[in-house]
Amino acid sequence: MSSTPRCPHCRHFVYLDALTCPQCGGELGFNLLDRRFHGIRDGYTVIEGVAWYTCSNRGWGCNWLVRDDAPAGQCFSCRLTRRRPAADDTIALEKWGKVEEAKRRLLLQLGSLGLPIVPWDTKPGGLGFDLISSLSGGERVVIGHANGIITIDLAESLDDRREALRVKLGEPYRTILGHLRHEVGHYYQSVLLTDDAAWAACRDLFGDERTSYQDAIARHYSLGAPEGWQQTHISEYATMHPWEDFAETFAHYLHITGTLGTAAAIGIHLDASATNLRDTDVVPRDSYRDEPVQRLLSDWDWMSEAFNRIKRSMGFGDLYPFDLVATVRRKLGFVHDIVTHAPLTLEEQIAAARPEVEERT
Repeated sequence: MSSTPRCPHCRHFVYLDALTCPQCGGELGFNLLDRRFHGIRDGYTVIEGVAWYTCSNRGWGCNWLVRDDAPAGQCFSCRLTRRRPAADDTIALEKWGKVEEAKRRLLLQLGSLGLPIVPWDTKPGGLGFDLISSLSGGERVVIGHANGIITIDLAESLDDRREALRVKLGEPYRTILGHLRHEVGHYYQSVLLTDDAAWAACRDLFGDERTSYQDAIARHYSLGAPEGWQQTHISEYATMHPWEDFAETFAHYLHITGTLGTAAAIGIHLDASATNLRDTDVVPRDSYRDEPVQRLLSDWDWMSEAFNRIKRSMGFGDLYPFDLVATVRRKLGFVHDIVTHAPLTLEEQIAAARPEVEERT
């Protein structure tokens, strides 16, 4: 987001998942193209002479808008969902609606970063999502990524279940958005590394991903992370295999840029006098695309410390309970480089898709 989302009727702040304004009660719809909320009347609105309708999944919480020629009346985000719960499984559908909310936030960030999104139904290996529940129909659901398809277990949207797994696995952080950011990292590793030189540089930092993944899984769950892993990896899970190290690092890059972008949008900054060790104010940016990774990480060092202190003042744990050691910073620098050199920005992707499917990225 380039600015704080506001109600078009009264200019009050609204959250990204809002269907109506909490201040004036006006009905709202979000347009991916201009990243703004628009007022809805009788199920549609007109933007620059074009009619946009509410998504057919609005009853399950989707507030994105759809051009009148979109397939099945579904927004771009909903069309990326390949599998969802059955129509009569209302309990699973409620959980699905919450996961779709996190997915829309993910897609909005990917678009803001200018990352290419090729839908699963337009090209083999394109991005898609299977959002299904291990608590329905006895199906075994494993969170993961394969050939562009990200699978999420809707049972993870249950706070008690997710917290139990977080404690069992010794994780400091576990959320649906975190899962999505991790799994999309697997997708972008294959999308953004397009030549031998890029893969060689990646292997030099993260290790050779061609080593046996099954052996790595067995070793990790029998022996755990190697001693001293904190000096080389962002998390214990990242030590399992080079694939996971890249995906974990990519997820943290999204955590960092997403949170700094939100701070920038609402005007949060730190005065130099409050930081003691810095001569200039810490002013987060909406985009770090044209900035070196050192600027990104320096701003994050200060802002994450401030956010941690705020959370502790409420009796909670740290917002960002991770240490960015030198090796991890180099890995984040690699991710920053390939992200900021992605082949197309969101606007360029939209322009290239006209006039057939203008809304698709």
